[in-house]
Amino acid sequence: MKRFWQTATVAPDPAGHAILLDGKPMRLPGGAVLRVGPAALAAAIAAEWQEAGGAKGGEMSFADTPLTRIAGTAQERIAPDPEPSIAALARYGETDLLCHRAETPESLVRRQHEGWQPWLDWAARQLDAPLRVGHGIVALAQPPDSLAALRRAVAELDPLGLAALGIAVPALGSLVLGLALASGALDAATAHRLGALDALYQAELWGEDAEAAAGRAAVAADIALAAQVLALLG
Repeated sequence: MKRFWQTATVAPDPAGHAILLDGKPMRLPGGAVLRVGPAALAAAIAAEWQEAGGAKGGEMSFADTPLTRIAGTAQERIAPDPEPSIAALARYGETDLLCHRAETPESLVRRQHEGWQPWLDWAARQLDAPLRVGHGIVALAQPPDSLAALRRAVAELDPLGLAALGIAVPALGSLVLGLALASGALDAATAHRLGALDALYQAELWGEDAEAAAGRAAVAADIALAAQVLALLG
């Protein structure tokens, strides 16, 4: 679409902040005015609209405004009823990537233990959610109390936090890593490296595949976007 505005700014709003395009509030597809609570996130959304298309009349894509997409999802889809999002994210605790380890080769076993175990220890210590570790892809029966604790940690997040985790957790395959990211205990680059640990090991062993590398880069971008939103919520 062509850029139809000259300036994007932020204005105070009874529900937080509105994003103005040439003084008119931005509206979501459903017709509601986009309202963003955190000032830093509102400023970042205005900035991405100020840059999109370069100048009035320029071509822009909604791919240029990913923060807006997350904020819109939070407002329109999650805020009216957060429970489905909470439940969907909490289910990742039942099959968390960090709990499924290789039996061989020893170098991979060691790398998984060194990379993943500290974050399972973090979940046990910080979230009161110790999780069992097994081998292969067979589902593990995790302690109900631990799953309940993980669910409580997810439920403490506001709709914007849930929207960000809705991107990060599936990309990582790990609720534990997602919650560590949300807490600020883990940065996006390290989270991606841990989530892609097996794939990176195989690439070292057999050589890099261009398509796989491109896929990992796209996942890394998603995780970085989620981490950016989470950081702006503070």
